[in-house]
Amino acid sequence: MSERTRGFGSDNHAGVHPEVMAALQRVNVGHVHSYGDDPHTAEAVARFRAELGAEVEVFFVFNGTGANVTALAALTRFYDAVICSDTAHLHIDECGAPEQVAGVKLLTVRAPDGKITPEGVAAHVAGRGDEHQVRPRVVSITQATELGTVYAPNEIRALADCAHEHGMYLHVDGARIANAAVGLGLDLREITGDCGVDVLSFGGTKNGLMLGEAVVFFAPELAAHYRRARKQGMQLASKMRFVAVQFTALLTDDLWRRSAQHANAMAQVLAERVRPIRGVEVLYPVQANAVFARLPLAVIPVLQQEFFFYPWNATQGEVRWMTSFDTAGEDIEAFATLIETTMAERSLS
Repeated sequence: MSERTRGFGSDNHAGVHPEVMAALQRVNVGHVHSYGDDPHTAEAVARFRAELGAEVEVFFVFNGTGANVTALAALTRFYDAVICSDTAHLHIDECGAPEQVAGVKLLTVRAPDGKITPEGVAAHVAGRGDEHQVRPRVVSITQATELGTVYAPNEIRALADCAHEHGMYLHVDGARIANAAVGLGLDLREITGDCGVDVLSFGGTKNGLMLGEAVVFFAPELAAHYRRARKQGMQLASKMRFVAVQFTALLTDDLWRRSAQHANAMAQVLAERVRPIRGVEVLYPVQANAVFARLPLAVIPVLQQEFFFYPWNATQGEVRWMTSFDTAGEDIEAFATLIETTMAERSLS
């Protein structure tokens, strides 16, 4: 695959959105104070408050793992636990950082469609409370999930109510929160603060930023320890303006929505294009910008020679195809045609 080919490996593989790049260039002049004590960071925080509520506290970090881990560190003690799905990024793809850095144990809930339920959460809470066991303190969900599915507002509210009933907080890993909101046809606040979410890791990198995520606390008192948690977690940028201004761009003229709408629409086009191909099975509802499919094992490396994508379950032939703000219709058509040709050749051999 050449550098000019747009593959389907990850929305992380896409470049920087031109409007974000222009914003970076615009603030690359003169001197301002460091560590967020600058007008550009203040403007970005104001944009978040306009979207999510005047009371929110917002902090910028470098990446998604940093956002998740420092948020959890600010909410927990060393004997606490976090309840999450068995497919959660926290559990699978953060190299033990929640345990090592935040010092929390992860308690997983089986989630065949990527989504956990209050019943799954309750199973980890029942009978706990003495010194022999960790204390469940946070429920963490991913929106959109690792399987490309999306929690509806009533599902989030039910989890928030369950968490709060048991003295816990609800954290959302929102690496693809924009795609989830677009998939639901709702605003960002309607699927976060309005549903009882306490803390949100707000994704930027997967939606056209060069780097950067934001940690949003919906109750200011929950942010009391966060500044030190961010510093200890090595997530405090000295030249903060370059992280913050990207979010100003993202939250200006609905760029977050426009980019996510395009990525989601391309995922729908891809799913509909490949569904009729014999031997291809789309596995989950396409509700954001991910398509999961099952293919014959022998076909996967052939396709990867021209379009990169990740196997999801290598032994079962399950793969993941991600679309992004810059995925084009011709990318999908070329990829689908390759799948058709390859499958046809396989059936004849």
